[in-house]
Amino acid sequence: MTIFDRNCRACPRLAGFLDEVNERYPDYYCRPVPPFGAPDARFLIVGLAPGMHGANRSGRPFTGDHAGILLYQMLHKYGFGSRDRSESVDDGLELIDCRITNAVKCLPPDNKPVGAEINTCNTFLANELKLLPEDSVVVALGGIAHRAIVKAMGLRQADYKFGHAALHDLGSFRVLDSYHCSRYNTNTRRLTEEMFDAIFAQVRNLLD
Repeated sequence: MTIFDRNCRACPRLAGFLDEVNERYPDYYCRPVPPFGAPDARFLIVGLAPGMHGANRSGRPFTGDHAGILLYQMLHKYGFGSRDRSESVDDGLELIDCRITNAVKCLPPDNKPVGAEINTCNTFLANELKLLPEDSVVVALGGIAHRAIVKAMGLRQADYKFGHAALHDLGSFRVLDSYHCSRYNTNTRRLTEEMFDAIFAQVRNLLD
């Protein structure tokens, strides 16, 4: 069951954009970004897509850009990370009972994948969700990630509405929604540190 393909070029717009970015930044990773963390984790975080100067540069989700700062601090605080920051793929960081993935594995132009790209990449996410142990918890960072999870499980979107801190029972696992930890959301205080902290506290309680 394939959850990731480093050589995938199934989306022409994304593949072409990665080629362009790689010409401008030859030292960047510029490929589909693999999931990061424990293969048998009971806690899965689903983001939207790699950031230009973050995961697309480093090759690790939420690494090297603003969005990852708060995320990795919270993972460490609640015992899911061996350290409180992620700097590079060879920095020695380990995730404990946790894995991070994205709904779309390739960097999209303007950080906005189109519907067809989300759908094409959804097979990888569906396979990853099938591998979760019973009673796992999935945190969806943002509405697109949430809807990708619902689609991957073959469920009706109307039955599972996204809302910050909303908890959904999808049968074999539960989904906890959170606003995305993007610079825009944290700067505008749509997502505060306290709000994000409460999400991770709830995950810890659900798993324990």
